[in-house]
Amino acid sequence: MRILVLTKRQYMNKDLIDDRFGRFREIPLALSQRGHQVTGLCLSYAHRNEGSIKDGLVLWKSMNASALKIPGLMRFMLEALRLAFKSDVIWACSDSVYGAIGCLLGRISKKPVVFDIYDNFGEFYTVRLPLMRQLYLWAIRRSDAVTCLSKPFEQYIRHELGRTEKVYTLDFAVRADLFKPADMLDCRQRLNLPLHVPIIGTAGGLYKIREAHLLVEAFMTLKDKYSDLQLALAGPRDADFMIPNEPRIRDLGILQFEKVPYFWGSLDVAVICYAADKFGEYCFPQKTREIMACNIPLVAARVGSLKELLQDHPDWLYAPGDLGSLVKAIERRLTDSSTGYPPAPTWVDLAERLEDIMLKLCKGKPIQQP
Repeated sequence: MRILVLTKRQYMNKDLIDDRFGRFREIPLALSQRGHQVTGLCLSYAHRNEGSIKDGLVLWKSMNASALKIPGLMRFMLEALRLAFKSDVIWACSDSVYGAIGCLLGRISKKPVVFDIYDNFGEFYTVRLPLMRQLYLWAIRRSDAVTCLSKPFEQYIRHELGRTEKVYTLDFAVRADLFKPADMLDCRQRLNLPLHVPIIGTAGGLYKIREAHLLVEAFMTLKDKYSDLQLALAGPRDADFMIPNEPRIRDLGILQFEKVPYFWGSLDVAVICYAADKFGEYCFPQKTREIMACNIPLVAARVGSLKELLQDHPDWLYAPGDLGSLVKAIERRLTDSSTGYPPAPTWVDLAERLEDIMLKLCKGKPIQQP
């Protein structure tokens, strides 16, 4: 198949091309390695060099949105339409804007469109803009298929958003060359963390809306009982996220992607905080797969896909918003470091699922061999 990928360039605080990061890089790359001709078109909201970039067998074209955004978006749409006519199928990714663009261009070019919803876009800022919620729902209902991040969100699309057919779960994987079990002392030395003390922590968005502050409060509750316990934090944060002036809290800021495996490998217990809201209930945090791949004991909020994934280990879960529940869960994991995680899907596994969906959509239509 000739596959066109439409996406924004920056997502999850990383750059698809500069950082060679994440879902919208790895799945197209795996599809290309399976013999498909994959072309990617990405729009950058930060100033980057425009033009074509080869990533393995995938040819990416990057365009800048410009300061005014709308002219850059129009240029993007015109180029996407040109490429759509040369493609067999479109994978529209990264937020509601690209789902709507992909669905519109698919109708014009008469090419099937798969709309990928890797997060609960209904809670994103862009959906609050005029007409965007309507366009988002239209793209969900009118695209030829939908791929989404979790089983709970698949059910939400089916029962709440009115899309009942051709909805598929396509969650997250990790790069096996980066995320794997490692020597804890080596990881701590690389990040200048203390070597012989227990460390709990988390990485990723340190936002109050995700209740990341609850982990800080849990540490402040535990620090006197465990006199050598340390808390490590890494990732972007908003103004509402406050870190106390406490020498045993290690704030590593925003880590380069290649250093994130060392962060997880440094921890005795990794904590995944989420609130019991529409964002938390339907998410599937990529950090879950990262932590499991590094074989680190974890504690997670009892919400959505996390509750489903860890249903055989209720002691690893805490009640969202409940400080006491989180404190008890961390204490349990400081003494019970068992893991025994199920094998995580690889990006190749997810690419095979997407390939099957696309081939079914293209069935009966002429496909030019790459």
